[in-house]
Amino acid sequence: MSDYNMDLRLTDKLKEALAAVCPIIGIVLLLSFTIAPVPAGILLLFLFGAVLLIAGMMFFTLGAELSMTPMGEKIGTKMANAGHVPVVLLLCFALGFVITVSEPDLQVLAEQVPSIPNHVLILAVAGGVGLFLVIAMLRMLLFRALSALLICFYTALFVLASLIPEDFFTVAFDSGGVTTGPMTVPFIMALGVGFAAVRSDRHAEEDSFGLVALCSIGPVAAVLFLGLLYHPKDTGYIPSPTPDIRDSVQLWNSFASGFPKYIKEIAVSLLPITVFFALFQVVSLRLKKRKLLRILIGILYTYIGLVLFLTGANVGFMPAGSYLGGMIAGLPYRYILIPIGMVIGFFIVRAEPAIYVLMEQVEEITSGAIPGRAMEISLSLGVAVSIGLAMVRVLTGISLLWFILPGYIMALCLSFFVPKIFTAIAFDSGGVASGPMTAAFLLPFAMGACQAVGGNIVRDAFGVVAMVAMTPLIAIQILGAVYRFRAGRTEEAEESYLDIWGEDDIIEL
Repeated sequence: MSDYNMDLRLTDKLKEALAAVCPIIGIVLLLSFTIAPVPAGILLLFLFGAVLLIAGMMFFTLGAELSMTPMGEKIGTKMANAGHVPVVLLLCFALGFVITVSEPDLQVLAEQVPSIPNHVLILAVAGGVGLFLVIAMLRMLLFRALSALLICFYTALFVLASLIPEDFFTVAFDSGGVTTGPMTVPFIMALGVGFAAVRSDRHAEEDSFGLVALCSIGPVAAVLFLGLLYHPKDTGYIPSPTPDIRDSVQLWNSFASGFPKYIKEIAVSLLPITVFFALFQVVSLRLKKRKLLRILIGILYTYIGLVLFLTGANVGFMPAGSYLGGMIAGLPYRYILIPIGMVIGFFIVRAEPAIYVLMEQVEEITSGAIPGRAMEISLSLGVAVSIGLAMVRVLTGISLLWFILPGYIMALCLSFFVPKIFTAIAFDSGGVASGPMTAAFLLPFAMGACQAVGGNIVRDAFGVVAMVAMTPLIAIQILGAVYRFRAGRTEEAEESYLDIWGEDDIIEL
């Protein structure tokens, strides 16, 4: 790839990143200068973090396009052509397991459940992801409908959820979004595309999606199952103190202390995927040097992008989110938290790094029949509703179950009335939308508000990730219903045109 083309693509990705992050900057500045004054130090942390976020998104989206997507597709295609089903399934389990173990957000989840040893939780969740990746591949091999599997597994999840304490229930459903991170999601999605590429049947296109949907069930099932074994009674969580930034040196030190942590974490996270690809390259792929160099450059971009993005999000955005949530919830008119949360939710999902990877894959596989812009608006509306409902929970203390159970019932019922590809994309979108921006800004926002109103942080604030993961399932399927309705109207119009003119007249014209 020429330097000119690379510069052009970086410029395009920079424009995408600016369009995604600038609305959030504008909202936070507007709130901080009006109803929710923020200390200068926290505001500077936020602004510095926003710069890192923009640069990180730019490098990550280009890096995923150059490396994660082609790596996943080529490995998936090679595995599908291998013919040795037991070996393929074993490789899928191993891949799902090692990727999950190295996911940085999984360490955070383990700290939130003090009643279960960290290593037990991490291994159980990784095993859950590996197992459900195997199930996802078996579904593609055996041509099974995704909706039937989703109904069976979610029914089992809610039966398990009824047997454990409510505090533990919120953490369990949050885990589904936490463990499908911005690095593993593009790879797993591309793996499905590559696996389906060797099929020539009419269902291959829709079956290329759905891997993330099933892999998101694994962590929830694993954590719920551990809840039965360990009978957790204390899932208490103590939020981090708000940093006191008094000068520019302290500001820089906050980020300087964060960089080494994420440099190490992302290196550990990228290593399993890179090693897995290297083994395939040596054994069977044997790509040409030009293609291999392109993938290596993409891995480097992905690494730089994720380090910058996660440092900016966790060091810069987290304190601002927590402080803003507390200030707004402390106002006499605290219910304004709901519309403000909805506006933030509408824009913040666009800053999730894996969203653009999903939209590009959807446009590519459907040849533009499902436009990325329509998906983006549907996801934004869905997340806006989820954050509004999450703020209702924070202010009222209503159980998460009263939102999650009807939401999933609605999503599963919709799957019978929309094109199957929309169901697969919708359930994939749930795992993609609940990424690091949700964990680094929206969850602290909810926690800060919960502290201000004197609520239970684990019971009332946790569950935001689960809500964000749920509403895209409904929103994208509603888009599918609209798509089907419009397609039906078009067919009716064509039939009416034939009835009026006649086929011979049209041929003559």
